[in-house]
Amino acid sequence: MPNMILDWNTVSSFVKDSFIAVGVPEKDADIVTDVLVESDRRGIQSHGVNRFKPIYIDRIMKGIQHPVTTIDVVRETPTTAVLDGNDGMGQVIGYTAMKMAIEKAKKYGMGMVAVRNSTHYGIAGYYTTMATDEGMIGITGTNARPSIAPTFGVENMMGTNPLTIGLPTDEDFPFNLDCATSTIQRGKIEVYARLGKDTPEGMVIGRDGKSMTNSEEILKALTKGEAALAPLGGIGETTAGYKGYGYATVVEILSAALQQGNYMKMLSGIGQNGESVPYHLGHFFIAIDTNAFMGEKEFRKTAGDILRALRASQKAPGEERIYTAGEKEYLNCQKIKSTGVEINESVQAEFIKVRDQFNLNKYKFPWEN
Repeated sequence: MPNMILDWNTVSSFVKDSFIAVGVPEKDADIVTDVLVESDRRGIQSHGVNRFKPIYIDRIMKGIQHPVTTIDVVRETPTTAVLDGNDGMGQVIGYTAMKMAIEKAKKYGMGMVAVRNSTHYGIAGYYTTMATDEGMIGITGTNARPSIAPTFGVENMMGTNPLTIGLPTDEDFPFNLDCATSTIQRGKIEVYARLGKDTPEGMVIGRDGKSMTNSEEILKALTKGEAALAPLGGIGETTAGYKGYGYATVVEILSAALQQGNYMKMLSGIGQNGESVPYHLGHFFIAIDTNAFMGEKEFRKTAGDILRALRASQKAPGEERIYTAGEKEYLNCQKIKSTGVEINESVQAEFIKVRDQFNLNKYKFPWEN
């Protein structure tokens, strides 16, 4: 069965109704759905609606993630806060935390919120965009189940640990650097596996120190701790893998030490007897008000000038253009805003299964014709 396009209204409505069906309150379902669909709008399929069943619906049904999100304020100062997400919906926790950081920054110039006991919060760039929409600098990071091996190691110790930064500009889109500190993330390997493709060589290392490429085998090996992702820069020091290793460590510490949360092997999602348990992830969110420095307008202009100069610089032979972070995602949004989400065969089957399981009978998908 070929990939098919599902229009934005239908996919948003279906995903939202599915979350409501498993107990997520409507207001929270709006947030979770928006984060997932926004990922697809930006062309980040590894974190879009193709994950809504295995990463969210299934975890709720297993009882390792709560559909109703209860957030406790553990500690708060005028510029900082520590929140406990109580294993609720990560997107709701992330939205609440960044909104709090932004409000603090409006009053005091800067705000930072650390979170513990959360769950997968989707694309990190969603939260930095919340800040850039307000003319602020946004920074966020999260730890995750162990995936990355340290340089010269083969054991999966840290998560893909994105360090994500958003900067407002005077252009139609912000600078938004949203990427993992590994050469590849688990979600991208899941996409390769769904498509029956191999993972490129040099991105995953086995316990024997050799590169792995079979996507299905990699996913199984990652779960068993028999494989690990290489940090940014790759395996070893020859291509500077120690840089990605260092940045991943920074995110791991900031996602655990400030809030006294779990880290590394504690985040495996597997209990002592092999049972599934909550992940208890940690995040951090920073908002910096550009008006607390020389002004938002001035910041936007300088940032835009820098990005335009980069794009206008000399291109390599055979290359059509130079991009800056966030530009491709913006262009993808513009390109597909009148169409919808591309749904592959595997996800098509998952949509049907969820619909039938929760009696969402008003939905008839185009691939059923």
